[in-house]
Amino acid sequence: MNDTDSGQAGRGAARRRSDLAVISAWWRGLGGDGFVVLPPPGRGRYTQSDGHTDAAELIGARGLGGPVSFAYWHWQSHGRAFDRAGALTGGLLLHWGGDHAVVAAGLGAGPAGFRVVDGGPQGAFQLDRITRRDDDGLPDPADPDGVRQFLAALDEPVRRGPGHVRHRPLSPAEAAWLRERLDAAQDLADATRFAVAPERRDGLTSAQALRLLRAWREEYDGRLAHWTGWREVLHALLRHGREEAWETVAALGPGAAGVVADVPSERGLAVVRAYALAGAPGTAFAWLKLHRAVHEPDAVRAVRALAAELDAHDAPEAALRGLAAALTGAVAADRRAETGASGLADRSYAGLLAVRFATDERLPRALRVLVAQTARDHVELVHEAAHRAGAAPLPGTDGAPPTATAFVTDPAEALAAIARYEAARDGLLSGTGPDLTAPEGVLGRVWHRYRTLTEGDVRWLRERIADPDTDLQGLGFCLELLYAHGLAGPAEVEALLPRRMKDLTKKYRTTYTEWRHPLVTLTCLALDLGHPAAEKLLSWWDGPRPVWKNELRLLTHLGAPDESKAAALWEFVTSRAHDVGQLTTWVLVRARLDGVHPLFVADRLLGTPGVHEHKLRQVLVGVADAGQPLWHYAVDGRSRGWWQRAQEVAEHPGLSPAARAIGVRTAREHCLVRYPDQLNPPPTEAERAAALEWVRRHDDG
Repeated sequence: MNDTDSGQAGRGAARRRSDLAVISAWWRGLGGDGFVVLPPPGRGRYTQSDGHTDAAELIGARGLGGPVSFAYWHWQSHGRAFDRAGALTGGLLLHWGGDHAVVAAGLGAGPAGFRVVDGGPQGAFQLDRITRRDDDGLPDPADPDGVRQFLAALDEPVRRGPGHVRHRPLSPAEAAWLRERLDAAQDLADATRFAVAPERRDGLTSAQALRLLRAWREEYDGRLAHWTGWREVLHALLRHGREEAWETVAALGPGAAGVVADVPSERGLAVVRAYALAGAPGTAFAWLKLHRAVHEPDAVRAVRALAAELDAHDAPEAALRGLAAALTGAVAADRRAETGASGLADRSYAGLLAVRFATDERLPRALRVLVAQTARDHVELVHEAAHRAGAAPLPGTDGAPPTATAFVTDPAEALAAIARYEAARDGLLSGTGPDLTAPEGVLGRVWHRYRTLTEGDVRWLRERIADPDTDLQGLGFCLELLYAHGLAGPAEVEALLPRRMKDLTKKYRTTYTEWRHPLVTLTCLALDLGHPAAEKLLSWWDGPRPVWKNELRLLTHLGAPDESKAAALWEFVTSRAHDVGQLTTWVLVRARLDGVHPLFVADRLLGTPGVHEHKLRQVLVGVADAGQPLWHYAVDGRSRGWWQRAQEVAEHPGLSPAARAIGVRTAREHCLVRYPDQLNPPPTEAERAAALEWVRRHDDG
């Protein structure tokens, strides 16, 4: 056996008291010099951001000085790990902050019957039960925790990349164990657990797939995609050539494109092509993969043909964006499959590809423009790699076999590609912008590019606001930029009212972005302009419905501010109510009324009783640029914008030592300093070295 009997004894004790009680008792005994643990969570600590806020408050309340590391779990982890009786039904993620080694030592091995697994300096710790395995590494089928852990281990890929996940083969004993469990399963939920691992290795038989399909259709009628095992069963049906597979694909719709692409056929290509031409998200990768497998292996020629089809069918821009991403992804994946390149090297090669494809005349201009946007983020990395390599091939490109899409990868050729890109860059990128439908975090990380706006930027932003197809997220992004820079005017109000009022009054949460709900920003603009629409907008805000707007109403006080608006905001700020931008709004309002930079307002507020100190520190950094404040109430450590603002606060000669120290602390905790591989795009060596030198210099000071 692999584990000791003492683990089983501890497990029995845990179940007599409940797992949660045992873990909580152990947890309360942790802590020591430079290390604290937060109490078990309530619903108010829902995310990691909430955990770091709670930690800052606890450390401040205890008056702890010097470096302090901490650990906690939040409500989402709690809900996934424990059932209502307090039994552990999954691993409990333990998040942390500070020094990883201090946290690891402070947590130790875990309570009796459990073990703490260290996820490394860039991951969470996990607390789980100690279980037994036999000599073949198999759990007792009657042990639910052992079975859960065994299946989780089988699900862990040995290699992962865009569009490519590989799992280790099953041993004969493991395959037999899974087959026996699947055949004995009494219902679909039980069968799912034992069907996924075999099919990820092409192991389900046709009969097994059909049996699972019947149960799936019966239990999930009208909501097929809600079953967690649908991808594996559909894959098995396609792999065995079952006609039932195509009925299932039709029922699932575009979401099935990725599975269809894994089993190439003319029929599958026709289905996915229709999805892609309609602009269905995520289908371009599958379309290109199928087209290459069925018709044209060369990625560039294939993409050129697909781009022509998109143009002929007047497909939405999202479809071409997907195809541009699919091109570099596909060529990089080819190289990864042929050479076994690491993920980091693959990313380096993808950056080189973007630089090259941006000026590849074989591709249509519209597609080259989109690739050029990606190249902008990676050109410095390619440039640095070329200079560092000397006469050797660039890292991640050595040994690449000569294919129709492979590029010469010696440094001189890479530098020539950069020169071509830089010569064409302005012509390609002028008047363009990011994908406004991208995740908020992705858009937030390009926010710093817009601290100054070119004429092309302004034109693009105004066009997007006037476009009736721009959704609430896109409107929020674009309108906030124009308003913050003082460039929004009556034209923007007229573009949105009354034509968009039905859309604008829909709920759109922006707590984790740098921009506000577009109706907040529009109301501020109308008030500043004295526009006739302001009265109608205020009347809507004052109405009883919908109730979601109540928490945002005070944010409109930034428009045409006065002392009564400032007082209402201050009353809210000191009430300790849930803040979604009110403190930032008060700081900006006070700055406008007093005619000073908002940094000085935030600085004066430090130490004021009743003001949320942790949020105030974030607001201080967020208002470093009065012309473009950051509305995010949790510092985004992956955003270069927050890094820049932190530096500016730290170096501002007019701020108090306490304020400047907040800037230094924020910068020191940024991913550029602590976890550079989490930045996208990744930093160059020069950028990273400059950041470390800056922190060292300010720590010494």
